[in-house]
Amino acid sequence: MCTTCGCANTDIRVEGEHTHEHRPHHQHEERTHTVQLEERILAKNDEIAQRIRGGLADQGIAAVNVMSSPGAGKTSLLERTLRDDRLGRTLSVVEGDQETAYDAERIRAAGARAVQINTGSGCHLDAAMVQRALLRLDPEPHSLVVLENVGNLVCPALFSLGEQAKVVVISVTEGDDKPLKYPHMFAAADLVVINKTDLLPYVDFDIDRLTADARSLNPDVKVLSLSVRDGSGLEAWYEWLRSL
Repeated sequence: MCTTCGCANTDIRVEGEHTHEHRPHHQHEERTHTVQLEERILAKNDEIAQRIRGGLADQGIAAVNVMSSPGAGKTSLLERTLRDDRLGRTLSVVEGDQETAYDAERIRAAGARAVQINTGSGCHLDAAMVQRALLRLDPEPHSLVVLENVGNLVCPALFSLGEQAKVVVISVTEGDDKPLKYPHMFAAADLVVINKTDLLPYVDFDIDRLTADARSLNPDVKVLSLSVRDGSGLEAWYEWLRSL
C-alpha cells in the first residue's frame, strides 16, 4: 500500500513476466487490512469533499479540479485564461506541487489570487488540504476556483476535492495512448483538454484516436483541442468554464 496516499499497490504486474512466489500464510489477512484502510481513507476524504462542495454551492462558487502529467501546460493555460479575461467572473487558484511556490507566483503575476499547497512526497491533493487552502483563499461569491493538482495521471483521479468538474490536460507531445495507459483518470474526467496543438506537425499524435479511447472509457466526456501558445481553440475552453 502506498503510505502517502492510500492507493493499493499490492497487485503489481510485469508484462510478459511469470514468477513463482511463496506468499506467507497470513497474506490474505494483510490484503484485507490494506483494502479496509484504503476504504477508510477514501471515505474520510469524501466526507470532507462533500462539505466543501456544499459550502461552495451555498456561495455560488464553481470549483474545477485540473489534472495532468508534469509539463502538459496546466499553469500556462491558467495564465492565458487570466490574461485574456473572457470569463465574466473572478478566478482564483489553489496550486498543488510537491515543492516550490513557482506556479502560485506565476498565477499571482497573471493577476489572480493563489494559495500554494506543497505536498512533499505526496502525489496528489486531498480534500483536507483543499479545505485548509480555501479558508486562506476566501474566494468571492459567484466566482470560479481552479484546483491545480499535482502533476500525476494516477492518484489524483481517486480523490474528490469537492469540485464541480474534473479536467484532464494532455499535451500532444505526450502521445495519444494515455487514456489506455491511465484509464481511471480519463474515466473520471468531465473534460479532456488537448494542449499544444501548434506542435501537431512535428509529433506523432492522433486526436481522433485519443478522443475515441477516452470516450470508450467515458462516453459523456467532452474533448477540446487548443494551443495556449497561438490561442487556437481557447474560446471553446472559455465557453466551457462560463457554463459552470
